[in-house]
Amino acid sequence: MLNIITEKNDWEKVLEQLGVFDFYHTYDYHYLSKNDGEKPVLLVYNKDNLTIALPLLVRQIFDTDYFDATSVYGYVGPLSNNTKETQDFKEYQNCLNEYFRSNRIIAVFSRLNPYIPQQAEILSGIGEVKPIGNIVNIDLTQSLEQQRSAYRRDTRSRINKARRLCTIRKAESREDIKSFIDIYLETMRKLDANTSYFFDENYFFNFLKCKGFKTDILLAMHNESNKAIAGSMFVKTNDIIQYHLSGTKTEFLNIAPARLLLDEMRLLGSEEKYTYFNLGGGYHSKEDALFNFKSSFSNDIKQFSVWKVVVDDNIYGQLKKDANIGETEFFPAYRAPN
Repeated sequence: MLNIITEKNDWEKVLEQLGVFDFYHTYDYHYLSKNDGEKPVLLVYNKDNLTIALPLLVRQIFDTDYFDATSVYGYVGPLSNNTKETQDFKEYQNCLNEYFRSNRIIAVFSRLNPYIPQQAEILSGIGEVKPIGNIVNIDLTQSLEQQRSAYRRDTRSRINKARRLCTIRKAESREDIKSFIDIYLETMRKLDANTSYFFDENYFFNFLKCKGFKTDILLAMHNESNKAIAGSMFVKTNDIIQYHLSGTKTEFLNIAPARLLLDEMRLLGSEEKYTYFNLGGGYHSKEDALFNFKSSFSNDIKQFSVWKVVVDDNIYGQLKKDANIGETEFFPAYRAPN
């Protein structure tokens, strides 16, 4: 049986019962992330001793009577209370497929979470689970010396230099948080980032108010000028720390304060007994300069996958034809940017 949950209290109760989840699965993050016209739902399957919860954003497909579903930005996918390798998920998959069909949902896409067990097993058999790239983890269960020994030499020396020139502090005041927002937005403008990376001020202040996870913003303060020159936003849930957003003032890039901020969170996370510190991957999951920067901290590389389902091939094909889309890797194809 599939329960469709849309209320905050019910959603949070399910996550609490399951115990294993990341901040990307929470009600609060879904409501912060959703666009106009997107409805967050938590699909909860219960049978015997098995519970599986899958969060999605459901949205109408243009001016049609059809819908599709996607995931929030980040590492999402299904959660389960039963991770035995021998578990059969066929009945769950049939139940999910029936829900999609009866609700005229034509296609489904979700990014998966490499730190949540058995996601691929739960979903394989409905649609396709496809590895698309690698992400970098720092194993916080190792000793501080073991962690640091994995740093590339240039990263170690740049952190040492940044520690001499900067002091790290947590952003506590409204002024500190606004400094971080300014630095982050300056960085996104410099990178000519996609509009989806530009958040308004309310996003950050609402994010920090969320109770379902803990958010730390660390600032690198330049000792000589006493200015905030870089900042990073880290989100902590259960045993996982996620490197969420970051920025550095252009004139201070040569000091490499972003590396110092990661090193500082590694130390704090180890002290606070977290297990994983996910630095993420490259832009669009490519092994680019961003991935190269992150992998200079650790050789603990994990595979990042996505899940794609075409529920109705005929309607999907017609929607793609109506949108006049040729060959594209984008999914669903009919939403490919022109």
